[in-house]
Amino acid sequence: MGAGADADGGRGVIGVWWEAARPRTLPAAVAPVCVGTAIAARQLAIIWPAAMACLGFALLVQIGTNFANDYYDFKKGADTADRVGPRRAVASGLIKPQTMRVAMFAVFAVAFGVGLTLLSYGGWPLLVVGMASIVCGVAYTGGPYPLAYHGLGDLFVLVFFGFVAVGATAYVQCGMLTEASLIAGAGVGALATNILVVNNYRDVETDARAGKRTLVVKWGRGYARAQFAVAHLAAIYCPLHLLTIHAINPRPAVGLSLVAAILMFLQLMRLKQATTPAKCIALLGATGSWLAVYGLMLSAAIFVR
Repeated sequence: MGAGADADGGRGVIGVWWEAARPRTLPAAVAPVCVGTAIAARQLAIIWPAAMACLGFALLVQIGTNFANDYYDFKKGADTADRVGPRRAVASGLIKPQTMRVAMFAVFAVAFGVGLTLLSYGGWPLLVVGMASIVCGVAYTGGPYPLAYHGLGDLFVLVFFGFVAVGATAYVQCGMLTEASLIAGAGVGALATNILVVNNYRDVETDARAGKRTLVVKWGRGYARAQFAVAHLAAIYCPLHLLTIHAINPRPAVGLSLVAAILMFLQLMRLKQATTPAKCIALLGATGSWLAVYGLMLSAAIFVR
């Protein structure tokens, strides 16, 4: 398969590919699907096969995007020997560039196939949404105008792992887009962008040298901390707004907002103190874990009547 398992100290091919899939980022795919399904369930319209297909599609797009990022960042010189953080499979020689490229398109092809099964639930508009998700997954770091290299990566994450993932998951099951889907998508998508914020916060020096103009590179670490805080504020506001439109249960809504407020201050302090790669990596894991917990708690608060 082109992966250097021996160079990985015997970890094995599966371990190399799992690392390349970047499991710490996968909550960004799982959380919005859980929330969208909870919204459908509250409308008594849950369709489990459609929900599972949405989950599969979201995970495959996330993994495909990660493979594309690994491949294109290597080709563009963003992943170099002086880069800090989790190693990249292609840059470290564990997977050959051409092998990663083939794997990237293979994963996106499977995602397209899974997406086709959803047309029977939501019709042809889903084909447009699905194709846009896949194209932007490649264009995140590839193509003539890579989004991540022009400060648009955060917007991509907010739109496709927030509004689109939550809204489409609810739509294929209950047949409509609702205010609850938009608000919940904003909360989940905002926290998903924080994974990217921490990642770019850590890589700001190497990204700048490689010409990768992330928002942190453009406007500095102070801006990144402000963006991180605003995303947390969106997550705090989300359940409270859902409460005003009777789309969530009162006690868990207030409880989730309180937990989100506490986590905001704790994680902001950690981000400000993240002066070493090790601290950034630890915060990256914590940020992904919080997104997963938030998604599950929000789903439960919406689902339980």
